[in-house]
Amino acid sequence: MGYAMPGQNAQLETAREYAGHGRTQGSDMAPYVRLIAEDFSVLSGADIADIAHFMCILHGRHPGLIDHAATKTTDNAAREWLVEATNGFAAERAFLTKLTVAAGPISGVSADDQSNAAVLGQRKALEMLSQSDRSGCAIGAAIALVADWHCIRQILEPIALRVGVEARASTLPDIRKTAELNAQLATTPALERALNFGAEQLLNQHRGLWQLLESRRSTRLLR
Repeated sequence: MGYAMPGQNAQLETAREYAGHGRTQGSDMAPYVRLIAEDFSVLSGADIADIAHFMCILHGRHPGLIDHAATKTTDNAAREWLVEATNGFAAERAFLTKLTVAAGPISGVSADDQSNAAVLGQRKALEMLSQSDRSGCAIGAAIALVADWHCIRQILEPIALRVGVEARASTLPDIRKTAELNAQLATTPALERALNFGAEQLLNQHRGLWQLLESRRSTRLLR
């Protein structure tokens, strides 16, 4: 599971170690993310509004996935990380809200555009995941969110520059600390499976969102 943007200096190599055991890939493997990484100028104003708007629908609500995971996790090893992640993602939510306002409203891409409903469905799926009673599942999803967000941030920051929003440095736990926590928590095969499941489900939703965003862009280009 890589979390650096393609071509980014690989200081995040620990994330690839965290990848390790058959987990699916994160946002950095989405074709649309790779396209943006190669040439940010391909994004139109409508594309930018889409990214901000739908990312805000998925992760801009409080309490969010990490907040819910914090109530489901009693492991002492996770406590410090969860406090840092909860506070850090509160700032990310505020950042997303500012981006969404500055980017302006989205427009439908077809007469029967169901994009909002689709992403609301994704948010509901993540809410259920974050409140799972299966030990390790919620924290696995939270760990994957924080790790993948380091990639997503590499897209949100130039968007902020484009729309005139200050992009303050993220205060989320770094990749190394996040990977180390994952290793500390995977103390049994059952817990490792639960951590993997939570991570995979979160990353599936992220990849699905990027696919939807790319589809909307393609539809506009064909008009």
